[in-house]
Amino acid sequence: MVDTNSAFVGDIPGNYDREMGPVIFDHMARIMAQKTAAVSPGHVLELAAGTGIVTRHLSRALDDAHVVVTDLNEPMLDIARTKFSETSNVSFQSADAQELPFADSSFDAVICQFGHMFFPDRARAYAEARRVLKPGGIYLFSTWGTNAENPYSEMVIETLSGAFESDPPGFMKVPFSLHDAAAILDEVVQAGFVEPCHECVEHASSVANFDNFALGLMLGSPAYFEVLERDGDHGEIAGDLANNMRARFGPEPSTMPLKAHFFQMMSP
Repeated sequence: MVDTNSAFVGDIPGNYDREMGPVIFDHMARIMAQKTAAVSPGHVLELAAGTGIVTRHLSRALDDAHVVVTDLNEPMLDIARTKFSETSNVSFQSADAQELPFADSSFDAVICQFGHMFFPDRARAYAEARRVLKPGGIYLFSTWGTNAENPYSEMVIETLSGAFESDPPGFMKVPFSLHDAAAILDEVVQAGFVEPCHECVEHASSVANFDNFALGLMLGSPAYFEVLERDGDHGEIAGDLANNMRARFGPEPSTMPLKAHFFQMMSP
């Protein structure tokens, strides 16, 4: 089984950022930045920041705020660092969202885009977010909808299952495993947050080149290791995936639907 906490190594972060980022993550990152800016925080903590896709929009939206950018994977943060100068309003630190190295009541806002499904102990992550927030501070995070609501992921699952019928890879199910909004709202209330709210966001994402996007999915995520462990050919599988996407979404330039959930709550 692939360890998603250590799998973003080598050139995986670069492929993730270049090929997956603009198609899957950038639009939702803009929304995350807008929602964060709307509460006018002075000191922000970003969890599971990856290659800084949200951070870039956040830095622009928060001229007078400071953003502490964290991730468990240093190779991802290394790419994020390249997007900012020494005078930017951001700083970087490796950190586990379940054991944050910050003092109590340190931040006005804590944000996390598409990280919660990878936290082995979400209750502990909620507790840590609440601990480092000031009273009245805002916790804002997003999760994906189902695989069916983000059909490119279904195409990945179907293509990999066809390539490895006896041992189909399963990573692509993980990012879309936390989609029950009512259950998530119950979790955050149990964690002690108040005034929880939820918004569903749907977006038609533009795809300029399915070949590049499909190759990015194979080389820019832990799916890379799943294929490697099965002695598969990443390029061949990416080619099949690109053709399957064209058959479903139409030739490029094309669009494909995405669906995400945004949750916002307050520390008491």
